[in-house]
Amino acid sequence: MSISVEEQQNNPLHGLKLEILLNELVDYYGWEILAVATNINCFQKNPSIDSSLKFLRKTDWAQEKLEAFYLYKFKHLPRPNDSQYDLPPRQRIIPLDQTPGEPMELTVELLQTLNERKAERAANFRGNSRGSSKPRSDRPQRSTSRADNKSKSSSSTDPWANFKSENE
Repeated sequence: MSISVEEQQNNPLHGLKLEILLNELVDYYGWEILAVATNINCFQKNPSIDSSLKFLRKTDWAQEKLEAFYLYKFKHLPRPNDSQYDLPPRQRIIPLDQTPGEPMELTVELLQTLNERKAERAANFRGNSRGSSKPRSDRPQRSTSRADNKSKSSSSTDPWANFKSENE
């Protein structure tokens, strides 16, 4: 699949250095909101541009997370489709009809409530995906135990006794 030059240049990350991206986000949101929104530790205690850049350049997942935040919160672009979601943000194709909008207004309180809702949904999803709505303690216990299985097997001490008797 070839990408046209226009589509490539339509991506706000095209030609944008990580340092400029980070400066824009810090100037607009500040360190505290970046820390809560991205959950990246380098923004939490004594953050600086230099130390954050050093961490982000070494850590691909953190850089991709920050770039996704830049695209979808700061530039307010619509979320990507499933095929584009698998790609890193810098390689995603932004359709020509989509243009960056105004940055989202975020507060620490808003982000904390969103994170709490996310955690609740994740807990509910994990709880319902186990295959049973009953807690483990309410399920009936197995009727057979190891002791029962031993008594059913041959009483000989030779582990190959059943195999030998079948083949003779």
